[in-house]
Amino acid sequence: MEIYIEFSKWLDKLLGENKMPENTAAFCFNLYEEEDENYGIQLIASDEFDENDGGDWACSEIWSSEEDIFYIDHSDEKDADAERGLEFISGLIRSYLENGKYRSILLGAKAVAAGFIDGDISILNK
Repeated sequence: MEIYIEFSKWLDKLLGENKMPENTAAFCFNLYEEEDENYGIQLIASDEFDENDGGDWACSEIWSSEEDIFYIDHSDEKDADAERGLEFISGLIRSYLENGKYRSILLGAKAVAAGFIDGDISILNK
């Protein structure tokens, strides 16, 4: 799957070139719906993790990919919505957690999550 290859290259670059803070408790993939029919994905590290706080832990950001955003075009999906987008992107992340070059960095945290910045967060690994 070509999109997974591009996604894993993006993550390999981020995780390979940046030393994550030692006090990283969890990672969150922040998702954005862009106006040009793209989803934007940003990776953050948090020094907090509490599965029961509704995702507020992800606001305690100690590292971010900032403007290094991975974009996925969803213009060809006529019935695309945020829920399906989250499901698709979560699948990419799970694949990386199974096979990615630097998966051990992500798996070394208490949790890996994903969610749209104005919505709920899904815990993908803990």
